[in-house]
Amino acid sequence: MQVMVAMSGGVDSSVAAAMLRDQGHDVVGVTLKLWGGESDSGCCSVSDVDDARRVAQQLEIDHLVFNFSEDFDRDVVAPYVADHARGITPNPCIECNRHLKFDRLMARAEALGFDVVATGHHAQVVRTADGRPRLTRGADFAKDQSYVLHMLKASQLENVMFPIGGMTKDDVRKRATELGLRTAGKPDSQDVCFISHTGGGRRVFLGDRIDMHPGRLVDKTGEQLGSVEAVELVTIGQRRGPRSVNVAD
Repeated sequence: MQVMVAMSGGVDSSVAAAMLRDQGHDVVGVTLKLWGGESDSGCCSVSDVDDARRVAQQLEIDHLVFNFSEDFDRDVVAPYVADHARGITPNPCIECNRHLKFDRLMARAEALGFDVVATGHHAQVVRTADGRPRLTRGADFAKDQSYVLHMLKASQLENVMFPIGGMTKDDVRKRATELGLRTAGKPDSQDVCFISHTGGGRRVFLGDRIDMHPGRLVDKTGEQLGSVEAVELVTIGQRRGPRSVNVAD
């Protein structure tokens, strides 16, 4: 099969591309240029694009870069900012998968004549009794990413592959080491890829785009217990931060 592999520059997508190549598929690696601003981590950084390109060279497969930055700004960054303004915790990875990797990229792959799109997500596709594709967790529950793929339709699942979904992260790294891939020991990225964490992080990123309003932390009686730097940084559903909450004694 002709397979387009989304290569983010991490170890997972690197091994996914290697596995598909070794299985005899006609593989082309693709990296998405998504963010035009400063970024020092995640799949939007210059170093990650370079890592993906060099891994493709190691694997002796073609490597392409698609510029989807306008779509990314409209469908991922703008909703991220808007959700903070509304007090809702966004998940930009879900929106990126929804609009970019499994919409724009799949459409591009189809237009270019590819049979399927593959990624390095820790997830699996199984068949139900009636033959329909169904998304399930990756074998490594600690690294499972099926939750950021929950929006995929059956028609999309028919045309995607998750080559490392049945592997543990340790097995992925072991395979990368055996292949001598430059990404074998690369740390996982768990931060928002388009926010620079050396330039003030989320506070500065949002502060450049929306007005910030100081807030009070009160109990049910209305007694003030503390304060927050900005209510826009305290959203329903977030699991950590901000570190600037001041609580009275």
